[in-house]
Amino acid sequence: MGSDLKLKDLRYLVAVADTRHFGRAAERCFVSQPTLSAQLKKLEDYLGVQLIERHPRRITLTEAGAQVVSHARRMLEASDEIVALTQMQRDPLVGRLRLALLPTIGPYLLPLVAPRIRRKLPRLDLLLYEYQTGPMLERLQSGDIDVGILALPVPTEGMQQRELYEEPFVVAAPEHNELAKRKSVKISDLDGQTLLLLEDGHCLRDQALAVCARSDAREKQDFRATSLETLRQMVASGAGITLLPQLASSGAYGSARGVTIVPFARPVPTRRLGALWRRTSARSVAINAVCDVIAEAAPKFLDAA
Repeated sequence: MGSDLKLKDLRYLVAVADTRHFGRAAERCFVSQPTLSAQLKKLEDYLGVQLIERHPRRITLTEAGAQVVSHARRMLEASDEIVALTQMQRDPLVGRLRLALLPTIGPYLLPLVAPRIRRKLPRLDLLLYEYQTGPMLERLQSGDIDVGILALPVPTEGMQQRELYEEPFVVAAPEHNELAKRKSVKISDLDGQTLLLLEDGHCLRDQALAVCARSDAREKQDFRATSLETLRQMVASGAGITLLPQLASSGAYGSARGVTIVPFARPVPTRRLGALWRRTSARSVAINAVCDVIAEAAPKFLDAA
């Protein structure tokens, strides 16, 4: 019996359920209204139950019809996923790619590279997520995301890793701080400064601590920020200095009131950013295509900053 149940007829039924109108449902399905009505009558005859109550000016679903529509939606969704999957196998640059970024990367990198990705990979549908390193690694392992953009090094067992670019750190200082008057600073110039950092769990916190360990800067112990924007506001209030990745201090982010951005003198401390994905992933071609765009674009923006 099941072999005679056609997905096309289920699409007609769902269209009627959505529009409550035979004419609009027929338009949505690109068929004539008589064809759609006839096929739905055949579906009712085949199933042996009435699915639609036909009134002069309105259409309603019977109880059985509402239940069938609910199941039909799931079947049609699964059917669409099968089609998308096979399309992806024929053309790996088509379909959905689940991309996660660190909170200290996403807001600053994505506005720069997303338009380029859309231009170069127009049929790739990016779903974007934001996680700290630990949760991101867990979701990569479980298959909830396809690729993560994060700070290196990270554990790579069962994973493919690709370095994308190196990002300098800069100092963000209150405008009246002595460091704000300098054209550049050395790490030793941070001696005696109060250091504002992110809360535990952010790898940027550990990176900033590693840089500042070479100076006598002291972390403000009663403060932990949840985001770079919170850090920026605290710097503007005069509570201390912080280290920012360069992209987080460029463009609109570089003109925050009360904050002065000062570059480091050579050798400039940096962080390495890269992509991580499962070695067994079927999306490797698409992942590398996205990585190509990021690896080409990010250094240009950093040089121009």
